[in-house]
Amino acid sequence: MAHSLDPTKALHTWSVFRTMGRYVAPGSAPSGVLTENTSGGGLDLLELPGQLAAHGFRSAQLCHFYLPRTDAAYLAEVRAAFDAAGVDLECLLVDDGDVTHPEQGEEQQRWLSGWIGVAEQLGAPRVRVPAGDQAPTPETIALSARRLRELAVEHPDIRVITENWKSLLIDAATTRALFDQLGGEVGFLIDTGNWTGEDKYEQIAEVAGMAECSQVKALESSPGVLDAEDLTRALTVLRDVGYAGRISYVYAGSDDDEWARLDEMHEIASAVTG
Repeated sequence: MAHSLDPTKALHTWSVFRTMGRYVAPGSAPSGVLTENTSGGGLDLLELPGQLAAHGFRSAQLCHFYLPRTDAAYLAEVRAAFDAAGVDLECLLVDDGDVTHPEQGEEQQRWLSGWIGVAEQLGAPRVRVPAGDQAPTPETIALSARRLRELAVEHPDIRVITENWKSLLIDAATTRALFDQLGGEVGFLIDTGNWTGEDKYEQIAEVAGMAECSQVKALESSPGVLDAEDLTRALTVLRDVGYAGRISYVYAGSDDDEWARLDEMHEIASAVTG
């Protein structure tokens, strides 16, 4: 049943990748999906919460690769910076790892477990991990479900969630097949920009109602121009299926002025979220 969306101004921190100097910490992307970059010049992570607050954001999903260190002392500093800024760390996003890899799946599971431990030290209530990057088959879906459940059991004090993302969860049918096997032990994050095609809004509608977090991507109708129609339709789907979580904005467009484009996103979204 349709209802008002959560008005909390929330952000997926991939949206400020340029602002962060395109920083990718050493060892944080073993698959090579992101190129390590420590050249500097961007906003320091400890300064990010204050900047988020200055731009009106009260909630953030933090990309794991922004963390230059994972020792307890530094993680305590990051946690304190979010607390001092009054910005809620909704989720740590682990943007690498493939528990369904035919040779390295167990190793990847252990790697992800380490990052879940980092999320626990940051005080995040949730951590998002990939469900898998192999083609969906009954076997890969079952393997993903088993290993995701094992991660959740290993870390009972944090909510492990996954997303409709990468090569495994390519549509609503595969997503539902996985979550039927997870039995509520692992949560779901809906990303409105990960599926394409003429039926993408119908696909999103089939699964969004079971999500507890979101990432709402702003596509571009032309370089530097937000696709307001797509953003409006995606948000309307979430509202109409009864999605009850926060709306975390994702700007992944071509404009270097990320804060300005995020302000534009918020203006468009406010017409739907109220």
